[in-house]
Amino acid sequence: MATNLLIYAALQVRRKDRQRAFLEPMSDQSPVSAKLTISPMLGVEKRAISVIAVIAMLRMLGLFALLPVLSLYAAGLEGATPMLIGLAVGAYGLTQAGLQIPLGALSDRVGRVPVIVAGLAVFALGSLVAMYSDTIHGVIAGRLLQGAGAISATLTALIADATRAEVRTRSMAFVGIGIGASFLLAMVLGPLLAASFGVRALFGLGVLVAIVAALLLMLLPKGIEKPKRRAGRWDFRLALGADLLRLDFYIFTLHAILAASFVALPFLLSNSLELPVTSHWKLYIGALLVSLIGTIPLIVRDERQGKGGTIGAAVVLILIGEMLLAFAALSPASVFLALALFFAGFNFLEAGLPARLSLLASEESRGASLGVFSSFQFLGAFVGGLIGGLFLKVSDPGDVFLVCVLLASIWLILQGVTAFLSITRRN
Repeated sequence: MATNLLIYAALQVRRKDRQRAFLEPMSDQSPVSAKLTISPMLGVEKRAISVIAVIAMLRMLGLFALLPVLSLYAAGLEGATPMLIGLAVGAYGLTQAGLQIPLGALSDRVGRVPVIVAGLAVFALGSLVAMYSDTIHGVIAGRLLQGAGAISATLTALIADATRAEVRTRSMAFVGIGIGASFLLAMVLGPLLAASFGVRALFGLGVLVAIVAALLLMLLPKGIEKPKRRAGRWDFRLALGADLLRLDFYIFTLHAILAASFVALPFLLSNSLELPVTSHWKLYIGALLVSLIGTIPLIVRDERQGKGGTIGAAVVLILIGEMLLAFAALSPASVFLALALFFAGFNFLEAGLPARLSLLASEESRGASLGVFSSFQFLGAFVGGLIGGLFLKVSDPGDVFLVCVLLASIWLILQGVTAFLSITRRN
Protein backbone atom coordinates (compact mmCIF):
# COMPACT_ATOMS: atom_id res chain seq x y z
CA MET A 1 0.00 0.00 0.00
CA ALA A 2 2.78 2.40 0.86
CA THR A 3 4.54 1.63 -2.44
CA ASN A 4 1.33 2.25 -4.35
CA LEU A 5 0.84 5.66 -2.78
CA LEU A 6 4.44 6.58 -3.48
CA ILE A 7 3.89 5.79 -7.16
CA TYR A 8 0.75 7.92 -7.10
CA ALA A 9 2.69 10.76 -5.54
CA ALA A 10 5.23 10.64 -8.36
CA LEU A 11 2.60 10.48 -11.09
CA GLN A 12 0.02 12.85 -9.64
CA VAL A 13 1.49 16.05 -11.02
CA ARG A 14 0.89 14.94 -14.60
CA ARG A 15 -2.65 13.81 -13.83
CA LYS A 16 -4.03 17.29 -13.18
CA ASP A 17 -4.61 17.83 -16.89
CA ARG A 18 -6.60 14.61 -17.15
CA GLN A 19 -9.49 15.24 -14.84
CA ARG A 20 -12.07 14.61 -17.52
CA ALA A 21 -10.67 11.14 -18.11
CA PHE A 22 -11.97 10.15 -14.68
CA LEU A 23 -15.40 11.63 -15.26
CA GLU A 24 -16.13 9.01 -17.92
CA PRO A 25 -15.14 5.43 -17.06
CA MET A 26 -13.73 3.35 -19.94
CA SER A 27 -12.99 6.51 -21.94
CA ASP A 28 -10.77 6.02 -24.99
CA GLN A 29 -9.43 9.55 -25.02
CA SER A 30 -5.70 9.82 -25.36
CA PRO A 31 -3.50 11.32 -22.66
CA VAL A 32 -3.06 15.07 -22.66
CA SER A 33 0.49 16.20 -23.19
CA ALA A 34 1.65 19.12 -21.16
CA LYS A 35 4.86 20.59 -19.88
CA LEU A 36 4.54 21.16 -16.19
CA THR A 37 6.92 22.65 -13.69
CA ILE A 38 7.16 20.79 -10.39
CA SER A 39 7.41 23.18 -7.48
CA PRO A 40 9.81 22.02 -4.77
CA MET A 41 8.57 21.82 -1.19
CA LEU A 42 9.82 24.44 1.22
CA GLY A 43 11.66 23.35 4.33
CA VAL A 44 8.77 24.29 6.63
CA GLU A 45 6.38 22.35 4.40
CA LYS A 46 8.56 19.24 4.54
CA ARG A 47 8.75 19.49 8.31
CA ALA A 48 5.00 19.97 8.71
CA ILE A 49 4.14 17.09 6.37
CA SER A 50 6.64 14.80 8.10
CA VAL A 51 5.08 15.47 11.49
CA ILE A 52 1.51 15.07 10.21
CA ALA A 53 2.41 11.87 8.36
CA VAL A 54 3.91 10.29 11.49
CA ILE A 55 0.89 11.33 13.57
CA ALA A 56 -1.49 9.78 11.05
CA MET A 57 0.69 6.67 10.83
CA LEU A 58 0.80 6.17 14.61
CA ARG A 59 -2.92 6.68 15.06
CA MET A 60 -3.85 4.24 12.31
CA LEU A 61 -1.30 1.73 13.61
CA GLY A 62 -3.27 1.67 16.85
CA LEU A 63 -6.38 0.71 14.87
CA PHE A 64 -4.88 -1.54 12.19
CA ALA A 65 -2.87 -3.70 14.63
CA LEU A 66 -6.13 -5.04 16.06
CA LEU A 67 -7.59 -6.00 12.69
CA PRO A 68 -5.91 -9.44 12.25
CA VAL A 69 -6.61 -10.68 15.80
CA LEU A 70 -9.54 -8.81 17.36
CA SER A 71 -12.31 -11.18 16.26
CA LEU A 72 -10.49 -14.17 17.79
CA TYR A 73 -9.98 -12.27 21.04
CA ALA A 74 -13.57 -11.03 21.14
CA ALA A 75 -14.89 -14.58 20.70
CA GLY A 76 -13.45 -15.52 24.09
CA LEU A 77 -15.01 -12.63 26.02
CA GLU A 78 -18.02 -12.91 28.28
CA GLY A 79 -21.29 -12.42 26.41
CA ALA A 80 -19.72 -12.83 22.96
CA THR A 81 -21.98 -13.70 20.03
CA PRO A 82 -21.09 -13.65 16.30
CA MET A 83 -22.96 -10.37 15.84
CA LEU A 84 -21.22 -8.73 18.80
CA ILE A 85 -17.85 -10.01 17.55
CA GLY A 86 -18.48 -8.26 14.24
CA LEU A 87 -19.61 -5.13 16.06
CA ALA A 88 -16.40 -5.13 18.12
CA VAL A 89 -14.38 -5.16 14.89
CA GLY A 90 -16.35 -2.44 13.09
CA ALA A 91 -17.77 -0.27 15.89
CA TYR A 92 -15.06 2.37 15.57
CA GLY A 93 -16.25 3.07 12.04
CA LEU A 94 -19.65 4.29 13.23
CA THR A 95 -18.33 7.07 15.45
CA GLN A 96 -15.56 7.87 12.96
CA ALA A 97 -18.15 8.35 10.22
CA GLY A 98 -20.45 10.44 12.39
CA LEU A 99 -17.82 12.77 13.83
CA GLN A 100 -15.36 13.38 10.98
CA ILE A 101 -17.25 16.34 9.55
CA PRO A 102 -18.39 17.96 12.84
CA LEU A 103 -14.88 17.81 14.30
CA GLY A 104 -13.42 19.13 11.05
CA ALA A 105 -15.86 22.04 11.19
CA LEU A 106 -15.02 22.59 14.88
CA SER A 107 -11.33 22.82 13.97
CA ASP A 108 -12.20 25.72 11.66
CA ARG A 109 -13.38 27.63 14.71
CA VAL A 110 -11.04 26.63 17.55
CA GLY A 111 -7.97 25.58 15.56
CA ARG A 112 -6.56 22.28 14.29
CA VAL A 113 -4.20 21.41 17.15
CA PRO A 114 -6.77 21.58 19.99
CA VAL A 115 -9.13 19.28 18.06
CA ILE A 116 -6.31 16.85 17.22
CA VAL A 117 -5.16 16.73 20.87
CA ALA A 118 -8.73 16.16 22.07
CA GLY A 119 -9.26 13.45 19.45
CA LEU A 120 -6.08 11.64 20.46
CA ALA A 121 -7.11 11.86 24.13
CA VAL A 122 -10.50 10.29 23.33
CA PHE A 123 -8.77 7.58 21.29
CA ALA A 124 -6.46 6.81 24.24
CA LEU A 125 -9.44 6.71 26.62
CA GLY A 126 -11.23 4.26 24.35
CA SER A 127 -8.12 2.08 24.20
CA LEU A 128 -7.97 2.02 28.01
CA VAL A 129 -11.65 1.11 28.30
CA ALA A 130 -11.24 -1.80 25.88
CA MET A 131 -7.98 -2.89 27.48
CA TYR A 132 -9.48 -3.31 30.96
CA SER A 133 -12.81 -4.76 29.81
CA ASP A 134 -13.58 -8.43 30.40
CA THR A 135 -16.85 -8.42 28.47
CA ILE A 136 -17.64 -8.00 24.81
CA HIS A 137 -19.83 -5.00 25.60
CA GLY A 138 -16.94 -3.22 27.31
CA VAL A 139 -14.69 -3.80 24.29
CA ILE A 140 -17.41 -2.47 21.97
CA ALA A 141 -17.73 0.63 24.15
CA GLY A 142 -13.96 1.12 23.97
CA ARG A 143 -13.99 0.73 20.20
CA LEU A 144 -16.75 3.31 19.87
CA LEU A 145 -14.66 5.71 21.94
CA GLN A 146 -11.61 4.99 19.80
CA GLY A 147 -13.57 5.98 16.74
CA ALA A 148 -14.88 9.12 18.43
CA GLY A 149 -11.34 10.52 18.20
CA ALA A 150 -12.12 11.24 14.56
CA ILE A 151 -9.31 13.53 13.41
CA SER A 152 -8.67 12.38 9.83
CA ALA A 153 -10.53 15.33 8.31
CA THR A 154 -8.78 17.72 10.70
CA LEU A 155 -5.36 16.32 9.80
CA THR A 156 -6.22 16.78 6.13
CA ALA A 157 -7.23 20.37 6.82
CA LEU A 158 -3.94 20.92 8.68
CA ILE A 159 -2.08 19.74 5.59
CA ALA A 160 -3.94 22.36 3.57
CA ASP A 161 -3.06 25.03 6.14
CA ALA A 162 0.64 24.09 6.12
CA THR A 163 1.26 23.78 2.36
CA ARG A 164 0.89 25.77 -0.82
CA ALA A 165 -1.69 24.65 -3.37
CA GLU A 166 0.95 23.57 -5.90
CA VAL A 167 2.47 20.98 -3.54
CA ARG A 168 -0.70 19.92 -1.76
CA THR A 169 -1.39 16.81 -3.82
CA ARG A 170 2.09 15.48 -3.17
CA SER A 171 1.71 16.34 0.50
CA MET A 172 -1.52 14.34 0.73
CA ALA A 173 0.15 11.41 -0.98
CA PHE A 174 3.11 11.42 1.42
CA VAL A 175 0.73 11.30 4.38
CA GLY A 176 -1.01 8.42 2.63
CA ILE A 177 2.35 6.66 2.41
CA GLY A 178 2.61 6.82 6.20
CA ILE A 179 -0.87 5.35 6.60
CA GLY A 180 -0.05 2.62 4.09
CA ALA A 181 3.16 1.81 5.94
CA SER A 182 1.22 1.56 9.20
CA PHE A 183 -1.09 -1.03 7.61
CA LEU A 184 1.88 -3.11 6.50
CA LEU A 185 3.51 -2.83 9.93
CA ALA A 186 0.24 -3.65 11.70
CA MET A 187 -0.14 -6.92 9.79
CA VAL A 188 3.17 -8.00 11.34
CA LEU A 189 3.02 -6.41 14.79
CA GLY A 190 -0.61 -7.27 15.55
CA PRO A 191 -0.32 -11.08 15.51
CA LEU A 192 3.19 -11.05 17.02
CA LEU A 193 2.35 -8.79 19.97
CA ALA A 194 -0.95 -10.58 20.54
CA ALA A 195 0.79 -13.97 20.65
CA SER A 196 3.52 -12.71 22.98
CA PHE A 197 1.62 -10.38 25.34
CA GLY A 198 -2.07 -10.84 24.57
CA VAL A 199 -4.51 -8.67 22.66
CA ARG A 200 -4.80 -6.31 25.65
CA ALA A 201 -1.27 -5.22 24.83
CA LEU A 202 -2.52 -3.95 21.47
CA PHE A 203 -5.01 -1.70 23.23
CA GLY A 204 -2.11 -0.53 25.38
CA LEU A 205 -0.24 0.19 22.16
CA GLY A 206 -3.15 2.44 21.19
CA VAL A 207 -2.65 4.48 24.36
CA LEU A 208 1.08 4.76 23.71
CA VAL A 209 0.80 5.88 20.09
CA ALA A 210 -1.84 8.48 21.04
CA ILE A 211 0.50 10.02 23.63
CA VAL A 212 3.46 10.03 21.25
CA ALA A 213 1.34 11.54 18.46
CA ALA A 214 0.14 14.33 20.76
CA LEU A 215 3.72 15.13 21.77
CA LEU A 216 4.77 15.26 18.12
CA LEU A 217 2.45 18.22 17.59
CA MET A 218 5.04 20.34 19.38
CA LEU A 219 7.38 19.74 16.44
CA LEU A 220 5.09 21.46 13.96
CA PRO A 221 6.74 24.58 12.51
CA LYS A 222 5.61 27.91 13.86
CA GLY A 223 3.58 30.24 11.73
CA ILE A 224 1.15 27.78 10.14
CA GLU A 225 -1.73 29.93 9.00
CA LYS A 226 -4.79 29.55 11.20
CA PRO A 227 -8.01 28.51 9.46
CA LYS A 228 -10.12 31.40 8.25
CA ARG A 229 -13.80 31.47 9.02
CA ARG A 230 -15.47 31.83 5.69
CA ALA A 231 -19.13 31.61 4.85
CA GLY A 232 -19.97 28.46 2.91
CA ARG A 233 -16.80 26.62 3.86
CA TRP A 234 -18.79 23.51 4.65
CA ASP A 235 -21.34 23.75 1.83
CA PHE A 236 -21.89 20.12 0.83
CA ARG A 237 -24.06 20.64 -2.22
CA LEU A 238 -21.09 20.49 -4.60
CA ALA A 239 -19.75 17.46 -2.72
CA LEU A 240 -22.89 15.46 -3.57
CA GLY A 241 -22.52 15.35 -7.34
CA ALA A 242 -23.13 12.06 -9.11
CA ASP A 243 -19.47 11.36 -9.89
CA LEU A 244 -18.35 12.12 -6.34
CA LEU A 245 -21.14 10.04 -4.79
CA ARG A 246 -20.13 7.15 -7.02
CA LEU A 247 -16.62 7.29 -5.54
CA ASP A 248 -18.14 7.55 -2.04
CA PHE A 249 -20.07 4.34 -2.72
CA TYR A 250 -16.90 2.66 -3.99
CA ILE A 251 -14.89 3.47 -0.84
CA PHE A 252 -17.85 2.43 1.33
CA THR A 253 -18.03 -0.95 -0.39
CA LEU A 254 -14.26 -1.41 -0.35
CA HIS A 255 -14.03 -0.98 3.41
CA ALA A 256 -17.18 -2.98 4.08
CA ILE A 257 -15.55 -5.91 2.27
CA LEU A 258 -12.27 -5.37 4.13
CA ALA A 259 -13.88 -5.27 7.58
CA ALA A 260 -16.18 -8.24 6.92
CA SER A 261 -13.27 -10.29 5.59
CA PHE A 262 -11.17 -9.61 8.67
CA VAL A 263 -14.01 -10.67 10.95
CA ALA A 264 -13.92 -14.12 9.33
CA LEU A 265 -10.31 -14.47 8.22
CA PRO A 266 -8.71 -15.06 11.66
CA PHE A 267 -11.20 -17.89 12.28
CA LEU A 268 -10.42 -19.40 8.89
CA LEU A 269 -6.68 -19.37 9.60
CA SER A 270 -6.87 -20.53 13.22
CA ASN A 271 -9.78 -22.97 13.19
CA SER A 272 -10.14 -24.28 9.65
CA LEU A 273 -6.43 -24.32 8.69
CA GLU A 274 -5.14 -24.69 12.27
CA LEU A 275 -2.43 -22.06 11.82
CA PRO A 276 -1.09 -20.56 15.07
CA VAL A 277 -1.63 -16.82 15.49
CA THR A 278 2.14 -16.31 15.47
CA SER A 279 2.20 -17.50 11.84
CA HIS A 280 -0.59 -15.29 10.53
CA TRP A 281 1.70 -12.32 9.93
CA LYS A 282 3.83 -14.36 7.51
CA LEU A 283 0.78 -15.01 5.35
CA TYR A 284 -0.32 -11.37 5.43
CA ILE A 285 3.07 -9.82 4.72
CA GLY A 286 3.85 -12.31 1.97
CA ALA A 287 0.51 -11.73 0.29
CA LEU A 288 0.94 -7.95 0.52
CA LEU A 289 4.36 -8.11 -1.13
CA VAL A 290 3.24 -10.48 -3.89
CA SER A 291 0.15 -8.33 -4.51
CA LEU A 292 2.42 -5.57 -5.87
CA ILE A 293 2.79 -7.70 -9.01
CA GLY A 294 -0.83 -6.87 -9.75
CA THR A 295 -1.15 -3.45 -8.15
CA ILE A 296 1.75 -1.62 -9.79
CA PRO A 297 0.66 -2.45 -13.38
CA LEU A 298 -2.83 -1.20 -12.52
CA ILE A 299 -1.41 2.10 -11.29
CA VAL A 300 0.83 2.54 -14.33
CA ARG A 301 -1.98 1.62 -16.74
CA ASP A 302 -4.36 3.99 -14.99
CA GLU A 303 -1.85 6.83 -15.27
CA ARG A 304 -0.81 6.25 -18.88
CA GLN A 305 -4.23 5.54 -20.36
CA GLY A 306 -6.48 7.44 -17.98
CA LYS A 307 -9.17 4.76 -18.19
CA GLY A 308 -11.79 4.18 -15.55
CA GLY A 309 -11.64 0.49 -16.56
CA THR A 310 -8.78 0.03 -14.11
CA ILE A 311 -11.35 0.28 -11.31
CA GLY A 312 -13.25 -2.60 -12.86
CA ALA A 313 -10.06 -4.65 -13.14
CA ALA A 314 -9.24 -4.03 -9.48
CA VAL A 315 -12.74 -5.05 -8.40
CA VAL A 316 -12.38 -8.26 -10.43
CA LEU A 317 -9.22 -9.08 -8.47
CA ILE A 318 -11.08 -8.54 -5.20
CA LEU A 319 -13.98 -10.65 -6.45
CA ILE A 320 -11.72 -13.55 -7.43
CA GLY A 321 -9.89 -13.36 -4.10
CA GLU A 322 -13.15 -13.48 -2.14
CA MET A 323 -14.41 -16.38 -4.28
CA LEU A 324 -11.27 -18.35 -3.49
CA LEU A 325 -11.74 -17.65 0.23
CA ALA A 326 -15.37 -18.75 0.00
CA PHE A 327 -14.94 -21.91 -2.08
CA ALA A 328 -11.29 -22.96 -2.19
CA ALA A 329 -9.68 -22.03 1.14
CA LEU A 330 -8.45 -25.56 1.70
CA SER A 331 -4.79 -24.87 2.39
CA PRO A 332 -2.43 -22.03 3.35
CA ALA A 333 -1.32 -21.86 -0.29
CA SER A 334 -4.84 -21.23 -1.62
CA VAL A 335 -5.51 -18.61 1.08
CA PHE A 336 -2.18 -16.96 0.25
CA LEU A 337 -3.20 -16.71 -3.42
CA ALA A 338 -6.63 -15.36 -2.47
CA LEU A 339 -5.13 -12.69 -0.21
CA ALA A 340 -2.55 -11.68 -2.84
CA LEU A 341 -5.34 -11.12 -5.39
CA PHE A 342 -7.48 -9.30 -2.83
CA PHE A 343 -4.67 -6.98 -1.73
CA ALA A 344 -3.68 -6.27 -5.36
CA GLY A 345 -7.13 -4.83 -6.01
CA PHE A 346 -7.58 -3.30 -2.57
CA ASN A 347 -4.26 -1.45 -2.54
CA PHE A 348 -4.86 0.08 -5.97
CA LEU A 349 -8.32 1.28 -4.99
CA GLU A 350 -7.23 2.49 -1.56
CA ALA A 351 -4.63 4.70 -3.24
CA GLY A 352 -6.54 5.52 -6.41
CA LEU A 353 -10.02 6.44 -5.20
CA PRO A 354 -8.91 9.40 -3.02
CA ALA A 355 -6.65 10.57 -5.86
CA ARG A 356 -9.58 10.51 -8.29
CA LEU A 357 -11.81 12.34 -5.86
CA SER A 358 -9.22 15.08 -5.30
CA LEU A 359 -9.13 15.64 -9.06
CA LEU A 360 -12.89 15.53 -9.62
CA ALA A 361 -13.80 17.83 -6.73
CA SER A 362 -13.72 21.55 -7.38
CA GLU A 363 -11.35 23.69 -5.34
CA GLU A 364 -14.16 25.22 -3.31
CA SER A 365 -15.72 21.84 -2.51
CA ARG A 366 -12.61 19.71 -2.04
CA GLY A 367 -12.58 19.88 1.75
CA ALA A 368 -16.27 19.01 2.04
CA SER A 369 -15.88 16.26 -0.57
CA LEU A 370 -13.01 14.67 1.32
CA GLY A 371 -15.03 14.88 4.54
CA VAL A 372 -17.98 13.07 2.97
CA PHE A 373 -15.60 10.55 1.39
CA SER A 374 -13.96 9.79 4.76
CA SER A 375 -17.35 9.39 6.40
CA PHE A 376 -18.42 6.85 3.78
CA GLN A 377 -15.12 5.02 4.22
CA PHE A 378 -15.54 4.57 7.97
CA LEU A 379 -19.25 3.85 7.68
CA GLY A 380 -18.30 1.03 5.32
CA ALA A 381 -15.99 -0.40 8.00
CA PHE A 382 -18.87 -0.34 10.50
CA VAL A 383 -21.32 -2.01 8.12
CA GLY A 384 -18.67 -4.56 7.16
CA GLY A 385 -18.21 -5.49 10.81
CA LEU A 386 -21.98 -5.99 11.15
CA ILE A 387 -22.08 -8.11 8.00
CA GLY A 388 -19.21 -10.24 9.28
CA GLY A 389 -20.93 -10.76 12.62
CA LEU A 390 -24.31 -11.51 11.06
CA PHE A 391 -23.01 -14.24 8.76
CA LEU A 392 -20.14 -15.56 10.88
CA LYS A 393 -20.07 -19.21 11.80
CA VAL A 394 -16.96 -19.82 13.87
CA SER A 395 -16.55 -23.35 12.53
CA ASP A 396 -17.18 -22.29 8.92
CA PRO A 397 -16.67 -18.58 8.13
CA GLY A 398 -17.25 -19.13 4.41
CA ASP A 399 -20.67 -17.41 4.43
CA VAL A 400 -18.99 -14.08 5.23
CA PHE A 401 -16.81 -14.38 2.13
CA LEU A 402 -19.90 -15.26 0.07
CA VAL A 403 -21.50 -11.97 1.10
CA CYS A 404 -18.27 -10.19 0.13
CA VAL A 405 -18.51 -11.88 -3.28
CA LEU A 406 -22.03 -10.48 -3.59
CA LEU A 407 -20.89 -6.96 -2.64
CA ALA A 408 -18.02 -7.07 -5.13
CA SER A 409 -20.38 -8.34 -7.84
CA ILE A 410 -22.81 -5.47 -7.24
CA TRP A 411 -19.89 -3.04 -7.40
CA LEU A 412 -18.67 -4.55 -10.67
CA ILE A 413 -22.15 -4.37 -12.21
CA LEU A 414 -22.50 -0.72 -11.17
CA GLN A 415 -19.12 0.10 -12.66
CA GLY A 416 -20.10 -1.61 -15.90
CA VAL A 417 -23.45 0.20 -16.09
CA THR A 418 -21.72 3.53 -15.44
CA ALA A 419 -19.21 2.83 -18.20
CA PHE A 420 -21.98 1.84 -20.63
CA LEU A 421 -24.01 4.97 -19.91
CA SER A 422 -20.90 7.11 -20.35
CA ILE A 423 -20.18 5.59 -23.75
CA THR A 424 -23.85 6.01 -24.73
CA ARG A 425 -23.80 9.71 -23.80
CA ARG A 426 -20.67 10.31 -25.87
CA ASN A 427 -22.11 8.56 -28.90
